[in-house]
Amino acid sequence: MLAMNRYVKNRYISFCLGCIIVIGILQTFFSKLVELVPSFSPLLFPTLTIFLLVFHLFIACFMAMKYWCDRRRLYLLPIAFAFIGSALLMVGTLSSFPAWLDLYQFNVVNYNDAMIFYMFRHILMAVLIIASAILYTLRNHPLSRLSHIFIVAGVLVFTLSMVTLSWFYSSHSPLLSVDLVDNETRQFMVLWSQAVNIILIILWIVTLLTLMIITRVKNLFWIGGNFLCICYVVTLLMLLFGGHTEDISWYRSRLFETVATLLIIFVLLYDVFNLYRDSHLKYQQSYQNSIRDPLTRLYNRSYFYDSLNQSLSTAKETRPVSVIVSDLDRFKRINDCYGHLQGDKVLQFVSNLLMDSVRPQDIAARIGGEEFVLMLSNTSSDAARQVAERIRLKLSSFDKASSGGQLPEPITISMGVFTATSPEITAEECVESADKAMYEAKETGRNRVVVYQ
Repeated sequence: MLAMNRYVKNRYISFCLGCIIVIGILQTFFSKLVELVPSFSPLLFPTLTIFLLVFHLFIACFMAMKYWCDRRRLYLLPIAFAFIGSALLMVGTLSSFPAWLDLYQFNVVNYNDAMIFYMFRHILMAVLIIASAILYTLRNHPLSRLSHIFIVAGVLVFTLSMVTLSWFYSSHSPLLSVDLVDNETRQFMVLWSQAVNIILIILWIVTLLTLMIITRVKNLFWIGGNFLCICYVVTLLMLLFGGHTEDISWYRSRLFETVATLLIIFVLLYDVFNLYRDSHLKYQQSYQNSIRDPLTRLYNRSYFYDSLNQSLSTAKETRPVSVIVSDLDRFKRINDCYGHLQGDKVLQFVSNLLMDSVRPQDIAARIGGEEFVLMLSNTSSDAARQVAERIRLKLSSFDKASSGGQLPEPITISMGVFTATSPEITAEECVESADKAMYEAKETGRNRVVVYQ
């Protein structure tokens, strides 16, 4: 338990140090930018807003797709709605710049409306991220269909409510109004500077603490979520020390938010890469398990026949395909005298010897209890016989000591060889012919190689 707590503590420390470094780099970048460009065009704000809108839509689609792939990850849905709602509110922000594409009318801006949409966007995102963290604690507790629908409906209603309220407060209803910016002087009002901004900072700090306590920054996905909270705290602190909507803090906060959101997208893409890599590895493991014998790890019967049929389709005199069927001599005696566990060790030892004795493009398979088969592509009958003879001699040279105890006594093997030089022959006929040669080796004294005539 102490080791686990120490590990979690180290994770927190590493995360905080990483955030400090990233924020420091962004701050340095912006300071250098200010030195090069001492004043910014008013067009920069709506331009950055468009970039943010696209980024948020990308994140929302990403979260929605992850949820759609696994409905048990209900905690992803509030995050998806948070970014969808944020994108909708940024559309409202852009509507506050009705002529921002016209260089001669860029002063026609309702900064108060833009700040109202900004305020509701922060409330919406913070609350839904907290909801996501709470749902994350229930990930291992299956919810009923009714509960699932209720949660989805609640998140949807809350998102639509925030978007609707922001629309009515932003000069679209005479009954609802709030003054955050003086559009004449572009100065922040007292309500924003001394109340709303501070409340939003506290809300994001609460969101950050909730995420850190619940998720313990345990994976890359939640590292991105916690970093997002820190970024919003920093952007709001920048605005807290700004006096009006056209000073340097206004553009600094929006530029910082844009770059930070882009970093989060990179984190999510890296998370996708990790998921794909893990999924690919699991697929490869599953595929290998489906084509290999579980005891010996040689290929199984079905894979061998598929490979042999494929090779036979191009077989000819200049491209022969050889098949070697082999069977351990008196293997039943091993099981009877030493037990099946020792018998399994013998099979594994012989399997490793077979795999080490053929080329990477050849196929070694187990098709029966103690019966093995090799497919040697582009190999003549004489060459196949030499391979079989080398395997037979090598196996017969091992005893208990030289095999490390895997062979309780010397083991011999009988082998039959058949070579196909025409695509007319089937895989079953190849194996049957090699099998007949192998039985001939058994009947003529065992521990020998016979080529099918």
